[in-house]
Amino acid sequence: MNSNNKYPLICINVVIILTLLLNSCAKEIPELPKKRDRTTINKYLELGYKSNDNSNFDSSYYYFNKARYTAEIQKDTSIIIHSLSWMAEMQRKQGDYSGSEDTSVEALPFLENNNKYPYGETNLYIGLGNNYLLTFDNKNAIFYLKKAINSKTDELIRCHIINNISLAYTEEGNYQKAVEILLPLIQKKELINNPEHYAYVVDNLGNNYFKLDNAKALPLLNKGLELRKEIKDNWGLLSSYYNLSEYYKKKNPNLSNTYLLLGLEKATILNVIEIRLKFLKSLIEQNTGDDLKSFALAYLHLNDSIQKVRQNSKKQFAKIKYDSKKEKEENINLRTQKIESALQLEKQKNKNLLLYLVVGLITVIGSFIYYFLFQKSKKEKIRISYKTEIRIAKKLHDELANDVYQAMAFTETQDLSTIENKETLLTNLDTIYSRTRNISRENSSIETGVSFVPNLKEMMSGFNTTSLNIIINGLEEVNWLNIDETKKITIYRVIQELLVNMKKHSKSSLVVLTFKKIDDKLQLDYSDNGVGLELDKIILKNGLQNVENRIQAMDGTITFDSKSNKGFKTKIVLPI
Repeated sequence: MNSNNKYPLICINVVIILTLLLNSCAKEIPELPKKRDRTTINKYLELGYKSNDNSNFDSSYYYFNKARYTAEIQKDTSIIIHSLSWMAEMQRKQGDYSGSEDTSVEALPFLENNNKYPYGETNLYIGLGNNYLLTFDNKNAIFYLKKAINSKTDELIRCHIINNISLAYTEEGNYQKAVEILLPLIQKKELINNPEHYAYVVDNLGNNYFKLDNAKALPLLNKGLELRKEIKDNWGLLSSYYNLSEYYKKKNPNLSNTYLLLGLEKATILNVIEIRLKFLKSLIEQNTGDDLKSFALAYLHLNDSIQKVRQNSKKQFAKIKYDSKKEKEENINLRTQKIESALQLEKQKNKNLLLYLVVGLITVIGSFIYYFLFQKSKKEKIRISYKTEIRIAKKLHDELANDVYQAMAFTETQDLSTIENKETLLTNLDTIYSRTRNISRENSSIETGVSFVPNLKEMMSGFNTTSLNIIINGLEEVNWLNIDETKKITIYRVIQELLVNMKKHSKSSLVVLTFKKIDDKLQLDYSDNGVGLELDKIILKNGLQNVENRIQAMDGTITFDSKSNKGFKTKIVLPI
């Protein structure tokens, strides 16, 4: 059974079962205190649910994103996790599996501080598992679905998760394993007492028996069909019709064709374009003549439509996040201006405003930490993000904490009514702002399109001084448009960290950066004429651990060559 034939089963079952799971537990959020901001969050959540029920997925994503940012201000991790889970679901429904995975991963750091939302961890792991299931990464699908089973959840949801794990084994062709984990489920009273949920397990078990050529297959498939007809489960009927059409494909082609037509009719009524495509594909394979032409034309028209919808949805999701981030940054700027203008107030008010500034700074840095997660390789994202947080936290402690403390002490001990003291305080605040802006720039977003090379040049030229000259060779000869954007971001950050390290430690007057494309690899040679370093201390003493982490995350290699007082050299090779 090839992957093209396996995909319809996975698509139909995963989309339907995931929707069922979310309806079962995603709205089980804790009772919220009756405050003005809590009321606002509740309003956004209700609008998100309503838009989802009406299949307005862009609007649903927008409202859950608004709830998420409002919850961030309140530091309510339960609502942040809840909102991100639903945002990921909207992206998954529109076929944006990569974006859905990114959104789910964004919520993982919040799990450690979440005690009020028991289903948060379960939903995130289920979402990641189903993303991998839909993209045929069955090992990761099984891994995250098993993590969902180990989280806090009830027995009915556990049954659904196990059923989804069986789908991964079915997709791999391990039908016996799928049967082994499904058999205990049909004895569960939680499922038996719920015909809608029970039908999914019965139908799935019957399908696996069919793959094993076991006579138990047809009675189970028919039982699933009858249960769904009795309770009028239109979504579930899609799975039954498809599995029965596969069962009769060779034994009774006419009956198989009948089930496919019933499934196509039901999918059309439900307006599920992707599943309609799967039924049309099977009808094309099983028909000839005018029927074949009719089904083929319908397939082509629908396929064009769904591709356009997916592309537009991806752009819309990205725009919603960008607009929210921009609005948040503008609000922070307005707060900063308000603080600066309020410095003319009495001593106690100045102290309160400084405390407010500290809260604002922490919020800004937090937003950059979240954004930084998106630039990491998917397989290394979580591990590296924690190291990044430690590095930024250290930078905040070393460069900002003392300045903020001094400024607060100044307001408490000095008379701010004098012009001299006011100017001193403003100077101190300007220093804090400058340090914050520098940290922001080091972790800001990077343009990876046509502006990548100009921006990279501008960043490197920013290190030029009257006593330091930076020479760049081969940059224009590399076809950057053909290089993956994640690797371009890695190259940008690596060069930035090398130059920062050089500026802090090497006392160089000349730096040479050379870019070379050798076969399917990009080589970056860096050298300076600084004081050099001892190789056994280079990683620990000079903050270059981040450089090595970034290169290894991209399956690249890095070698160092340094001798005290004889300069510093490194060669980096990345597969492209």
